[in-house]
Amino acid sequence: MDDSLTTRSAIKETLPTVFGYLGIGIAFGVIGRASGFSTWQIVLMSLIIYAGSAQFTTVSLLAAATPVSSIILATFLVNSRMILMSTTLAPYFKRESTAKNLLLGTLLTDESFALGMNKLNYTEGKLSFTWFNTANWIAYLTWAGASAIGSLLGGIVGDPKQLGLDFAIVAMFMGLLYLQLITDRSLPRSLQLLVVGITLILTYLGMIFLPSNLVIIVVTLIGCGLGVWLKHAFF
Repeated sequence: MDDSLTTRSAIKETLPTVFGYLGIGIAFGVIGRASGFSTWQIVLMSLIIYAGSAQFTTVSLLAAATPVSSIILATFLVNSRMILMSTTLAPYFKRESTAKNLLLGTLLTDESFALGMNKLNYTEGKLSFTWFNTANWIAYLTWAGASAIGSLLGGIVGDPKQLGLDFAIVAMFMGLLYLQLITDRSLPRSLQLLVVGITLILTYLGMIFLPSNLVIIVVTLIGCGLGVWLKHAFF
């Protein structure tokens, strides 16, 4: 990464994350096809719902003839973490129009958010609409394309887990976390590693005691709260 906030810079810095989108998008397409959906239905889900993990939930619920109201609620809960991410990003785009902010929020993903937070380490705490919008669109189009590819391969690939596609998104986030740790010099390394450790423990406990669709948002709130307290109390 560098301090440039141009379209070209966004393309260069977002391309490494494309492999993660391809892996999980293809997996979604394969699973969608196996659940009885056509290619155009799968692509429309990716273009309209565009909710990553929530799309897997939607496919399974639709296949089970679940009421639409329940599907909408489940999708909202799974993706409710986007409210926190959008709130975090909002201060960097205060001078942009409402339409531009809505566009950024609509196409925001976990990956583009992580890239944006990492980019702040190189730009003296600044982000631009051009850079972030480009990153979002690359993610959006890659996800839709990967879903289509996965659907077409659905008859060939019986189980995407056999190819390790289900781990692609996890591997990508591990890489983004590593980049964040080695580039962010605004916080002590010991504090960063401590918060990572606390987050892992909270996630493990959350998976035991909480519904899966609430783990991310609950762990995020508690982890962020503990991180702020630790920073001001001991660092």
